[in-house]
Amino acid sequence: MRPTAALTPLVALVLASTALTACGGGSGSDPDTVKVSFKQSTDNSVKVMDTYLADIGKQFEKAHPGKKVELVPIKAPDSEYYTKLQQMLRSPKTAPDLVYEDTFLINSDITSGYLKPLDPYLAKWPDWNRFIDTAKAAARSEDGKTYGVPDGTDTRGLWFNKDIFAKAGLPADWRPKTWNDVLTAARTIKKKVPDVIPLNVYTGKPVGEAATMQTFEMLLYGTGDGSTDPLYDKSSKKWIAGGKGFEDALSFVETVYKEKLEPDVSDALDPNVMTRVRGEWLPQGKLAIALDGSWLPQDWLPGSGHEWPEWSTTLGLAAMPTQNGQAPGKVSMSGGWTWSIPAKAGNPDLAFEFVKTMQTKANAQKWYVANSGIAVREDVAEDPAYVDAQPGIKFFTDLVATTHYRPAYPAYPKVSTAIQEAMEGVTTGDTSVAEATSAYTDALKDATDNQVVER
Repeated sequence: MRPTAALTPLVALVLASTALTACGGGSGSDPDTVKVSFKQSTDNSVKVMDTYLADIGKQFEKAHPGKKVELVPIKAPDSEYYTKLQQMLRSPKTAPDLVYEDTFLINSDITSGYLKPLDPYLAKWPDWNRFIDTAKAAARSEDGKTYGVPDGTDTRGLWFNKDIFAKAGLPADWRPKTWNDVLTAARTIKKKVPDVIPLNVYTGKPVGEAATMQTFEMLLYGTGDGSTDPLYDKSSKKWIAGGKGFEDALSFVETVYKEKLEPDVSDALDPNVMTRVRGEWLPQGKLAIALDGSWLPQDWLPGSGHEWPEWSTTLGLAAMPTQNGQAPGKVSMSGGWTWSIPAKAGNPDLAFEFVKTMQTKANAQKWYVANSGIAVREDVAEDPAYVDAQPGIKFFTDLVATTHYRPAYPAYPKVSTAIQEAMEGVTTGDTSVAEATSAYTDALKDATDNQVVER
């Protein structure tokens, strides 16, 4: 969900899904070269990760004479990235030595046998004790083994344009208490500032997990009393059928599209809509409210390609409220990415040495700031230089106290797709909320071998 791209003297290969086997060689073809694969931004001007990895590569090569780093970017929207990555992992001919894994998919890849457990490496690496437990858990499988080193986490909230709010007569210190407060503000903007998009929430299959996590789960986890997970019942180890909370979350999505408080449906279902939100609509003052993530400023910092120095004064931040303002009053979802070693990597030892270079305190802190990420190393999170590095870091870090993590078990990717299909149906108006909820439950049963419980 975060953008990246490619550069530097380090060799970079762009792999198309149709040419994965044609690149030949595989990670083990050269014992002195570590191949590092990552998600490249679909926005050519965004080079945040590329700049970072190029610097790490230079450090690594200097510290390991005779060794080389080869960057293997995958340029694709989120949903296509996961497909291309899995294609690469299936064969030693195409598997790189190190891959960038979204925590929502990692258990699926573990179950498929695509990833190597890292416990033998972690046991000998003192810095692992610096990582917070929740971050460690994100890359831990049901078998108790750890398959990835997290490079940060994230939280989500409401970004709003204070200039547009002023034109609409809304306060610069806007703090919605309920979903209805959010809708009321969007309706007011539509009426008083009709030439802008009042609200953006991601929806449908084209944007993949962004629709599930950044919209639907931000709504779903704000229903009920918050005492239980609304997606997965841990006691019975079963997934939860669509119920009232599920319908309420879908109804919110349906409302914003029925009332045309959102972008046009064709724009909303464009796979590149996330790039447009960050690169066009927010910087150009075309969007009033965006339900989005902590990482957005990485696109606007100096050298990003979309420099926007005024973002920290133009945009305000508010927590997403629970449905009716019930405790704890706000909701966030957290995820993040990890660096993992494929089971068929040819140079796993060299790959972990690269991870250790990336994850020194100094390099980790550099990445968190550049990527507008939330620190998962305690020593960085406590460093004033990190806390004060960028406006908004404290706001999003404070949300960690009330955030939720997805039940990222092996079936989760299929569950996520079923949610996206339900959202897309109510977005386009092709299905009612009740029909979409029923279809979701049926898809859930198929995806989980009928391991479903009603609540």
